[in-house]
Amino acid sequence: MKKGAKISNAVIRRLPRYRRYLGELQKKGVDKISSSEFSKLIGYTASQIRQDLNNFGGFGQQGYGYNVKDLYGEISGILGLKNKYKLVIVGAGNLGHAITNYIGNFRSGFAVEGIFEVNRDMIGRDLNGVPILNNDEMVEFIEHHKIDIGIICTGEESAQEVADKLCFAGVKGIWNFAPVDLELPGHVAVENVHLSDSLYSLVYHINKKDNIITQ
Repeated sequence: MKKGAKISNAVIRRLPRYRRYLGELQKKGVDKISSSEFSKLIGYTASQIRQDLNNFGGFGQQGYGYNVKDLYGEISGILGLKNKYKLVIVGAGNLGHAITNYIGNFRSGFAVEGIFEVNRDMIGRDLNGVPILNNDEMVEFIEHHKIDIGIICTGEESAQEVADKLCFAGVKGIWNFAPVDLELPGHVAVENVHLSDSLYSLVYHINKKDNIITQ
């Protein structure tokens, strides 16, 4: 990647998809793939794939294509997935429970260190081996354990307050599942996951496919 170059968010959002497909190709014993072959597999144009990867150096060889294992490793490095990250989850309800299990079962490199909750009946228990702690202890816990990422699984009404505490405590990024866009300082990265937006997009595509126009 050129020094000082800014990569668009659209490109960054495609990288995990590239990595996932490359991982599947490795499992199938595929050693190399051309941009044209990759295009047919992943659904992006060959030109788009080359342009995206050229932002970071290209990695392909003319007449050969891409080495699947090497490209998988390069993208992992670009995404920062060769590092280890400590996380906390705020909200121990159904969503918090699901996210805890998801990370614990499938995502090496990410460790949930604690879950914070205001419901007194839940404090002192654990989810998938992770302790549920009093919300009042969150800032001190994050500072002491040097937490990298905070995951918000609360309702809309308390999400901004939670985000403010996470930022104050020193997290580097927030994964927000609350249905609200947060106001955060510029040095804290945020990924808003609006599940309803995704569902509504799916409904749009269903209606478009069936040529149904709703008022």
